[in-house]
Amino acid sequence: MSLVVDDLGIYYDAGHQSRLEAILNDPAPPDPDETARSGKILELIQELRLSKYNMAPDPDSATLPATSRQRVLVVDQTRDDMSVRLGQGTEESFRQMLGAALDENPGAEIIIKPHPETVAGTKRGYLTEMTLPKGVRLLKQDVNPFGLLAQCEKVYAVTSQLGFEAALAGREVHCHGLPFYAGWGITRDQLTCPRRTRQRTPLEVFSAAMTRYARYVDPITGQPCDVRRIISLLERNKRTNETNRGTTICLGIQRWKRGHLRPYLASTGGQTVFASNGISALRKGAKPGDRILVWGGKEPAGLHALASQLGVRVGRIEDGFLRSVGLGSDFIRPASLVIDWHGAYWDPERPNDLERILAHETFSPGLLDRAARLRARIVDAQLSKYNIGHSELHVPNTGERRVLLVPGQVEGDVSVRMGGMGIHTNLELVRAIRQSNPDAFIAFKPHPDVVAGNRSGGNLSEIKPFVDALWSGAHIHHCMARADEVHTLTSLTGFEALLRGKRVVTYGGPFYAGWGLTRDRITFPRRGRQLSLDELVAGVLILYPSYYDWDSRIHCGPEETVERLIARKETGGVPADSRSLARPGDVVLRMVRLIAGWMRA
Repeated sequence: MSLVVDDLGIYYDAGHQSRLEAILNDPAPPDPDETARSGKILELIQELRLSKYNMAPDPDSATLPATSRQRVLVVDQTRDDMSVRLGQGTEESFRQMLGAALDENPGAEIIIKPHPETVAGTKRGYLTEMTLPKGVRLLKQDVNPFGLLAQCEKVYAVTSQLGFEAALAGREVHCHGLPFYAGWGITRDQLTCPRRTRQRTPLEVFSAAMTRYARYVDPITGQPCDVRRIISLLERNKRTNETNRGTTICLGIQRWKRGHLRPYLASTGGQTVFASNGISALRKGAKPGDRILVWGGKEPAGLHALASQLGVRVGRIEDGFLRSVGLGSDFIRPASLVIDWHGAYWDPERPNDLERILAHETFSPGLLDRAARLRARIVDAQLSKYNIGHSELHVPNTGERRVLLVPGQVEGDVSVRMGGMGIHTNLELVRAIRQSNPDAFIAFKPHPDVVAGNRSGGNLSEIKPFVDALWSGAHIHHCMARADEVHTLTSLTGFEALLRGKRVVTYGGPFYAGWGLTRDRITFPRRGRQLSLDELVAGVLILYPSYYDWDSRIHCGPEETVERLIARKETGGVPADSRSLARPGDVVLRMVRLIAGWMRA
């Protein structure tokens, strides 16, 4: 996410001047505003524990047991790395560095950190191939540098960037080569560089290297950006990588969905195993401590026996609320998913992660401001979950009659089965609405999956006598714009209507009911908290889901997903490199639909 472009040389070549060296040799006094800004950036990097690669976990007690001895960190590097060679380092430099660490710190525990690529087995190191003195400890696994620095008072390096991070963390750093950060007075150096004439503070070296020398490009937009933007992306992806560490057993997931799930569950320290049932999972090596995920309300064979045997709870995964341009049943990849380890957002009978967020989160002013801006962007761009529907909406003169929009649902959908609270079909729903609103103009909009023929939504001929209009092909945004109220069982359209300031009446138990923003047919004892609209948006769209950008292949936030969906809408579909079968007119897709329908039958 960052590169350097140097018109004079390159920062790791101590034999020639570089642009970074020229910046640090500049006699002009530091800009106080730039220094203050750099200080905040450095604090943020250290708070988030961000380093160069960011895939390693913090060291645990088995890696670094508690000790009363002083700890000294000696940093290895990959053999013949250009930064070692051009930084005037040799194999002998590493040998002398280790000897100096032993001689200068009698009684201390000496810890050697190999390079991550050496740990991965892809490159050779220097110290890792030497016969080490007794008592010197070689770490066998990669760990986050900040976790090491927190437990070490001194650091010895040849040219490693870890020495720079150690100096920024206030550690005493001994350099046995000439890295870019040596020669400025922030390290104890064995070699000298006559060109480096200024005395600098660690923050000044950081500011020169990280904010003036390096260049940053947003991988999602492809545009130049500020280092703080890269920090936010790295933090999100680092957190996701840590969350997914270990083994995730995905049980009973349909084959066509598996490729859609892998990026959301991937980790440099984990694996995802797909199994059709509990016995298959055990044959594939499922063990205690592994996580189990199922799709929605599915209950694959052997699920509970497997969970009991492994001693873990079952998590449930579902499409997110800002999903795609096109239907999931047309095999289009999701831009967001939700993973819930305590229940499911569509099940009002028991607690779930979203409900916990909405009931207990302390929503900061910054988060609420972000939610307000996100909500405004969604409404302005006319976004919904699937973002389909193009036909014009023709509404007759309704006079003073209230226009009620009733979004149809897939009758076998788990949110209907679990959250219907006594209502199980679209016909039952429109009957109840008509009974309560005999004089209203009721418009029924069948679910897009039903219109596409991919799912069942009841018999429209039975529904027609209870409604005044069928709005089948129109975009849901146009339908909501024409409606005075939205009456729904559990449809996401109710939440989308709240975003647009519409009155919403619920007849079932959707996740957005019971928080004081809707008029509800039933009560929700666990949901006694009164939320503002932006608090609801913050919980539902920012804190709860996971977002993934398929173009840049990184985890992102709802704001990036919104912009990507807007671009998709404008171009009429998915990018050319999509692996999804996503063009409704495509012959292959028609064949797949026929086969899928036959298999469901």
